[in-house]
Amino acid sequence: MSLRLGTFGAWFNPSYDDDTRVRFVAEAESLGFGTAWLGLGRRAVPGLTLIERALDATSEIVVATAIVNMWTNDAASIARSYERIDAKHPGRFLLGVGIGHPESITRFHSPYDTMVSYLDELDAAVPADRRILAALGDRSLRLARDRAAGAHPYLVVPRHTRHARDVLGPGVLLAPEHKVVVSADAGHARAIARDFVADPYLGLRNYVNNLLRHGFSAADIADGGSDGLIDALVIHGMPETIAARLTAHLEAGADHVGVQVLVDPGHDPMPGYRQLAKALFSDRAGTPRRRNPRSGLG
Repeated sequence: MSLRLGTFGAWFNPSYDDDTRVRFVAEAESLGFGTAWLGLGRRAVPGLTLIERALDATSEIVVATAIVNMWTNDAASIARSYERIDAKHPGRFLLGVGIGHPESITRFHSPYDTMVSYLDELDAAVPADRRILAALGDRSLRLARDRAAGAHPYLVVPRHTRHARDVLGPGVLLAPEHKVVVSADAGHARAIARDFVADPYLGLRNYVNNLLRHGFSAADIADGGSDGLIDALVIHGMPETIAARLTAHLEAGADHVGVQVLVDPGHDPMPGYRQLAKALFSDRAGTPRRRNPRSGLG
């Protein structure tokens, strides 16, 4: 059975509690998003119960982990949980795994060797085409190509997507995440974006090094990020403007884009997703947009 991710997914941050995100996933399905990406951060996720709850509450949407952190989650336990959930909801669970960032660990381990060993442990239970790897640099992208369905890069721009497609080659899933603020107030939108991006991401060397490789300078990174950097990483504007800019990832070679709506602390992102859905999935006449033919897994 094929996983159909759709062209656009809804990416939900771990700052929201599990009950709230289950509700978000159910609404995202009703709005037409093909995939719900559940951010997990560094947390241990025994049993993957959040994923199971989100699948129980829906009927069609694919639910993906973004990501299961390899440092804090035992591979054997994750594999058993995957088997249980996939048996209950066949063809709707995409297991996203990744190494996180060096600042999240207290002892040094080779990140690449850890990824390889983790994938080795998953092999018996989780088919390669049902897992996706968080990947930014070329070495991890090649591992995503060879040992998984593909790559889920986070905090990237279309320039990185174009490079990632060159590394991955054709026929490999490329599903970047991109942040947005649905607002015509540029100053307010940029303030929300800068608060989110500057801490912690501009202090984490894997993200900073990746930005430096793909068009940004040290000056862009400094002092909370230049306006140019912030505007590139977090698209703001009216829904039609955001939708047009998100398609730049598809034009650069992405199969799917996970859209993360940012809002003021304590506010609900779903109004933004409702507005975006109208722009992403229908033209002005109300006809559904043509789906990306590469946005499935099989």
